[in-house]
Formats: sequence, C-alpha cells, structure tokens
Amino acid sequence: MTESNNFQVCNYDLSAETLARYLEADALAIDTETMGLVPQRDRLCLVQLCDPSGFVTAIRIERGQTEAPNLKQLMEAKNIVKIFHYARFDVAQFKYSFNIETQPIFCTKIASKLGRTYTGSHGLKSLVQELQGVELDKSSQSSDWGNANNLSDAQLSYAANDVRYLIQLREQLITMLQREERWELAQQCFDCIPVFVALDLMYYKDVFEH
Repeated sequence: MTESNNFQVCNYDLSAETLARYLEADALAIDTETMGLVPQRDRLCLVQLCDPSGFVTAIRIERGQTEAPNLKQLMEAKNIVKIFHYARFDVAQFKYSFNIETQPIFCTKIASKLGRTYTGSHGLKSLVQELQGVELDKSSQSSDWGNANNLSDAQLSYAANDVRYLIQLREQLITMLQREERWELAQQCFDCIPVFVALDLMYYKDVFEH
C-alpha cells in the first residue's frame, strides 16, 4: 500500500485499517475502471473510493481475482450510502467480479436526469462543471487500465477526480429533487438498480419494451 496526503493505493483489497475508516462514514463515493463496458468480457482493473473528508483510495485489482472480502463487507454495509455516477455499470461489475450485493445506492446520473430536465448533458464532466464550477480532465478516460501496477500519474489523478465530487453532488441533487418534488421517485429508481443489473448480466436488452 502506498499513501500520499489524502490519496492511497492498495493492492487487491482494502486494508483492515482503511476498511475501519470507511465503515464510519455515512456515505461513500465509488467508481471503477475496467478494460471495457461488458462485465462478462472486460475485467475490473481499479476501484476508487472517497469518504466525506475527501480521502481517496484506489484498489488495484489483479487479473483473475475473484474475491475482495473487505471491499465486499463495505459495499454491503446497509448503513452507508454508496454514491456512483451511472451506478448500473459499477454495481454490475461488483456483482459479476466479486458477487457483491451493493446497497444502498445513490446514482448521480439518474438524479441528474430526473432533476436537471433543462439539459440533455448528464455526464459527470457536465455535472461537476455546472454544480461545482470545476472542469474535469477526462483525457485518460479511454486508456489501458489493465496494467494496474504501472498506472500513470495522469490515470491516477483522473481516477481520483471521478470520486472526489460525488458526495457534494449528491447533496446538491437531493436539494434539487426535493424542490421539484421528485426525490421519492429518485429513491424508487435507485432501489430498482439491482434488478436492472441482474437483467444486464443475463444479456436481456429491455424487457419493458413493447
């Protein structure tokens, strides 16, 4: 494990010390980096987490790894809200890779689509720029994450920034959803995410189509 200020890199799983720290949080921001967009084909390479203090951990996942018990305990802790941007993808990766049943879930992409109906831009970069006044550097988004032991500083910076703003975004989006009387609907959508994940992993396209 390597650590610098408010950022650390762990190998294969959270350390017991970091797990204990994160278990004290009421919410965590989480993201993943993979080799592609198909969980059954494209492996999980990196998991990033951030607590309300801004402390970020990146976990390097080894090819062929099938367990991460400390991460599983954290992701299944019912008293901690897990915040994602496009939770459907990350939750599917956790389920397929480590049989993790992630709960409870908040998705900033769903929240944005329900609350920010004045725009069609719901990507993380647009969301952070509008609500946080920060322009994210997404140049490392499409890059090779498979060589986790030799990630560049640019890749690690990109990975960290993908979780640094999610906790604040959640609070801003909840305020907007409550104001527009859509907060209850958003919560119902979040509760449905595991169902969509199960359908995705079974290769169903859209069972709700006519």
